[in-house]
Amino acid sequence: MSTAFLAGKCTAADTHINLILLILIMQFYEVLEKRHSCREFSDKPIEPEKLQNILNTVASCPTAGNLQAYKVYVVRSKETREALAQAALGQNPVIQAPIVLVFCADKDHSGKKYGERGEELYALQDATIAASYSQLAAEAEGLSSVWVGAFEPLEVSYILKTEAAVVPIALIPIGYRNGPVRVTQRRPLEEIVKEV
Repeated sequence: MSTAFLAGKCTAADTHINLILLILIMQFYEVLEKRHSCREFSDKPIEPEKLQNILNTVASCPTAGNLQAYKVYVVRSKETREALAQAALGQNPVIQAPIVLVFCADKDHSGKKYGERGEELYALQDATIAASYSQLAAEAEGLSSVWVGAFEPLEVSYILKTEAAVVPIALIPIGYRNGPVRVTQRRPLEEIVKEV
């Protein structure tokens, strides 16, 4: 937003553009505020355009060296979701949600440029950032999600038939919420932010 807008010294066109930007910024913060984990999903299917918007958002996320060292598996089949739920210690959202996105670190892809650090850290970071973006995009589309990190990676790899260097990092069930939002308390900033 321009300093001219903040100072009240801009044209009508500038004001219009700046107001649109202000609305977009406010919408972004509303998405962050509204996003809460969902553990009860309805069976309403996700519209294809909403899923496409989520995947486009995932593809736009920042990554180390712009390598996008991750893979995303879109799981729709109930049979596969049931198998994933077993690998995820019986977590029900994995079965309930109509779609589960499985984010995997592509260690070889990052390792080609960054060696061991790319394989062990950057690919993991890339997949994690992509998964986070998927949750924010889902919320912006009026959908809900939950991060599932408790699972047996080898079982998930076997179910999805991934290559050896493609390692599952997160399962993200996505769908329409069934029931009220459960708001959780967050730690105070003083406990997690330190100025040095």
